[in-house]
Amino acid sequence: MKKKSFLALAVAAFIGFSFFEKTAEPVSSGTYSLEKQIFKLDTVVSALKSPWGMALLPNGDMLVTEKKGALRLIQNGKLHPDPIGGIPEVHTKSQAGLFEVKLHPEYEKNGWIYLSYASPIQNNEKGEGANTAFIRGRLKDHQLVDQELLFKASPNYKRNVHFGGRIEFDRKGYMYLTVGDRGGRDENQTLENYRGKVFRLHDDGHIPDDNPFVGEKNAKTETFTYGHRNPQGLALNPETGEIWEHEHGPQGGDELNIIRRGNNYGWPTITYGINYNNTIITKDTVMEGMEQPTTFWRPSIAPCGMDFISSDIYGKFKGNLLVGSLKFNYIEICKIEDNKVINKEIILKGIGRVRSIHQEHDGYVYVVLEHPGQVVRLMPD
Repeated sequence: MKKKSFLALAVAAFIGFSFFEKTAEPVSSGTYSLEKQIFKLDTVVSALKSPWGMALLPNGDMLVTEKKGALRLIQNGKLHPDPIGGIPEVHTKSQAGLFEVKLHPEYEKNGWIYLSYASPIQNNEKGEGANTAFIRGRLKDHQLVDQELLFKASPNYKRNVHFGGRIEFDRKGYMYLTVGDRGGRDENQTLENYRGKVFRLHDDGHIPDDNPFVGEKNAKTETFTYGHRNPQGLALNPETGEIWEHEHGPQGGDELNIIRRGNNYGWPTITYGINYNNTIITKDTVMEGMEQPTTFWRPSIAPCGMDFISSDIYGKFKGNLLVGSLKFNYIEICKIEDNKVINKEIILKGIGRVRSIHQEHDGYVYVVLEHPGQVVRLMPD
């Protein structure tokens, strides 16, 4: 396996990095420059409470999740006063909450809507606390009906960190789901648990026969890749058909990875980060049999949400990758060539805490801002 050198990755991580103050002020309008092209922000909806994910419906209405457990409908450009009914009980402490909302690729035919959330203990489940769950249902009369539990990581844990919660579909119809290490780094290098992994399932939740660890003793056969810390970004590369993922490192070491079947991405055996108290996790950044990131960030930017630009609306930036920063309130645009990040540049400084980025079926890029509680649309001027 060909490895990138530490120096090359460090240079890639450094390009374009700088610090910016956080803001919770609404960004109802504004223009931002990038390579002499001007971008405007068009506010789609405000007054949301810690929004996390969004999906644009075929008729132009929008679904938005709020972390405290509400699924909201933006109808004819206005926020419906009542949350959608029928949402299951959501655990909402610290990093826990209602996360992603995703439409089935053939939504207009089947009406399936997918949600991820921190699910508290149900029935006779093992453990204490909560863990990440994924369901699907259909929208009818402002209710989520026909609900099906597709997958829940087990057991439940008391620690309210590193839930993951992203959902993406590939071109073959497989569904990819992320679950973080739930704070249990020492158990992350085994296939015998649901910590720190990307899972691949059919759209109805059953396990594909060709998953990489099917038939392996004691392995969780939903697993597609492992050795992740807290995957908070998942996107289909429209040029290659591959799934890309980014994840939070500890202090430094945020990673961007290409997800390939059966691969081990190293956490915590190898990492470019250190502990929050500045102690060393490991001196190893490269090890045989463990994947190197496509790029990494040091210091951490707390990446959250990403998508590829495939729309002609954005001109010469088509083919680039947008990555959000929770920590520094900006979006970073990554120029991609031959599956490599050759340049990174910060745009939209001070926009707010970015939770999700989606290029939707209308060709526009939408950004979910946890604070100041908005969904905005990126508009070329």
